[in-house]
Amino acid sequence: MRVTPKTPKGRKIAGSAAAMALAVSFIGTWEGLELKAYRDIVGVLTVCYGETRGVQPGDQYTKAACDEMLSREVLAFERELDKCLKPPVDVPAETKVAFVSWAYNVGTGAACRSTLVRKANRGDLVGACNELPRWNRAGGRVIRGLTNRRISERSLCHRGLDA
Repeated sequence: MRVTPKTPKGRKIAGSAAAMALAVSFIGTWEGLELKAYRDIVGVLTVCYGETRGVQPGDQYTKAACDEMLSREVLAFERELDKCLKPPVDVPAETKVAFVSWAYNVGTGAACRSTLVRKANRGDLVGACNELPRWNRAGGRVIRGLTNRRISERSLCHRGLDA
């Protein structure tokens, strides 16, 4: 799946409208939009594009509110992920979007403790991208949707490196 727009190397999502649009579109597509609170595959209350923090039964949002929430969360997850991606890691924008999408889904705590981040911090961005498919489980079992998402994230991740 080709995701546009192309973004320049070394840009933060927060500093680029194109990277932000790519991140919101990419993550939103994989998370899906639910305007009313529901329980996800492992029973966690979730709303909008996978938001879990502070969600209560009966919560309901408009699409515009969900879009705004996702934009804020993308920036927040990028900031948290940046705390564990040690300089001078120069991550191309598409690769960064793939990493943020993954961290948004698995949480920054797990992301920051991962082999993926350790490889990125050693400068092995190809190896880091190749770690993404390993994160395809929820509740201890392989989930086809997560497998598909991780394949797509890996593709986007590598595309950033090829640019």
